[in-house]
Amino acid sequence: QVHLVESGGGLVQAGGSLSLSCTASGNIFTIVAMGWYRQAPGEQRDLVATTNAGHATNYPDSVKGQFTISRDNAKNTVYLQMNSLKSEDTAVYFCNVRGYYHDSSKPVPVVFDSWGQGTQVTVSS
Repeated sequence: QVHLVESGGGLVQAGGSLSLSCTASGNIFTIVAMGWYRQAPGEQRDLVATTNAGHATNYPDSVKGQFTISRDNAKNTVYLQMNSLKSEDTAVYFCNVRGYYHDSSKPVPVVFDSWGQGTQVTVSS
């Protein structure tokens, strides 16, 4: 299967910046999409940003112009640069990677949809 490791996050004052990264490892055939989601206490998990293999990006209006997602295909890594952070950005941030991996027991690559363990981002006001 495919394993994700997230890094970054932590505590920052309002108006500050943080950067997250997430690296996928395993017998990966190809990655189709990479993204970030966040979940505040008592809330549902919401989309933050996604990017596809062609580097096209998608953001909800709530973070457009504030967050930037990027990816390094050679490193199977996705990044999230977060600027001008506000208290409402406080949440656990999860990366998500979808694609195909090699399974030796299967004749063709197998689809995967993996999640990172989550990293806490806390913005103090």
